Amino acid sequence: MTDEAAPSAPAPAPVPVPVRILLCDDHVVVRAGLLALLGSEPGIEVVGEAGSGEEAVALAARLTPDVVLMDLQLGEGIDGVEATRRIAAGGTAHVLVLTTYDTDADITRAIEAGATGYLLKAERPEELFAAIRSAAQGRTKLSAPVATRVMARMRSPRPTLTDRERDILAQLSQGLGNRDIARALFISEATVKTHLGRIYDKLGVDTRAGAVAVAKEQRLLP
Repeated sequence: MTDEAAPSAPAPAPVPVPVRILLCDDHVVVRAGLLALLGSEPGIEVVGEAGSGEEAVALAARLTPDVVLMDLQLGEGIDGVEATRRIAAGGTAHVLVLTTYDTDADITRAIEAGATGYLLKAERPEELFAAIRSAAQGRTKLSAPVATRVMARMRSPRPTLTDRERDILAQLSQGLGNRDIARALFISEATVKTHLGRIYDKLGVDTRAGAVAVAKEQRLLP
């Protein structure tokens, strides 16, 4: 009688490779909270943390994480948008913005800079974990309020600017201040301020950088 061969043991299931994360936030307490939160989630590993945009760019190049969690306002130095632009240009990681800011200008600037996703800090942990995994695969993830604003912006008609407002926007895009714009266009500074207020209202922004970003997005600049 021939002995039957013993059944072979099933091969062990492959251990999933964790998503490697780099945190960038200038608030130490916020970073500590994120470290604790992400450390509790299986399959996610924090490989570094940065307190400035410059530090995030350098660490992203050195550590090559899968995802960089990026705040937008970072105190002194380059902001989160510029850091996102440099990281995205280097192709070292996907950038997932994690911020409290959800204005049209902030969203537009971050997405144009190459952010893969845009999440608000008020999101539930489960949403953050899901967004991180989506970003690691290059899939876009937006917080619901952000997605709503993006869709509204896409559906709304482009604002109509006067010739003078376009002239001022063009000067603004070159980084000129109110006094230099007034001199270039032969008008008073008070007139420049008045036109800027109207431009801000029409574009739905409240900063010079926001006005330029939205103008570029909607091709309002020559």
